[in-house]
Amino acid sequence: MTQSSNDAQPVIDRREALRRVTLLLGGAVSASTVAGVLAGCEARRTPDGAWTPRALSSEQVELVAAVAEHILPETDTPGARAALVHRFIDAMLAESYPAEERQRFLTGLGDMDARAQRSCGRAFLRCATQEQRAVLDQLDHEAFAAAGDHAAAPPFFRTMKELTLVGYYTSEIGATRELRHAPVPGRFEGCVPLDRIGRAWAV
Repeated sequence: MTQSSNDAQPVIDRREALRRVTLLLGGAVSASTVAGVLAGCEARRTPDGAWTPRALSSEQVELVAAVAEHILPETDTPGARAALVHRFIDAMLAESYPAEERQRFLTGLGDMDARAQRSCGRAFLRCATQEQRAVLDQLDHEAFAAAGDHAAAPPFFRTMKELTLVGYYTSEIGATRELRHAPVPGRFEGCVPLDRIGRAWAV
């Protein structure tokens, strides 16, 4: 499995991240994603020029990074791109996803690009931000509508959201800056004012 600066992060953090993502998505996380995360699949934190994707082409990596940033944009905390979610997704596809599921994801990327071409006359990455969001909103609505069909394969955008959220919340940025990772065992504080807590805590 790929290694990163998160090597010291205990497995319980990963299980907690999966639990939180399941709640955010309102349903179960796929078996391939669970297996990959618990096996230690992570984004490879190397200089940009030293990292090479294994499941995605360079153009697909940029497409995944752009979509992930729409899902989790930079606000007062770093967004998906800064957390290297695109590298996490590439690692998951290469190491943990069966060939059929990996191909389904790649086909979904291509379909999304074709949809952008039809709606705004350009490839997704060349569309304006609002045009990109319109395409993703439509995919999101369709994925939500298909959520009750458990016999069918999950829609591409459902998988994309799942991988983005899991990749973010198991990253160093997601755990320490968004969820505020608390090392275990950590100091016990029996009574803490709510205004000192702010965000949810990852433990």
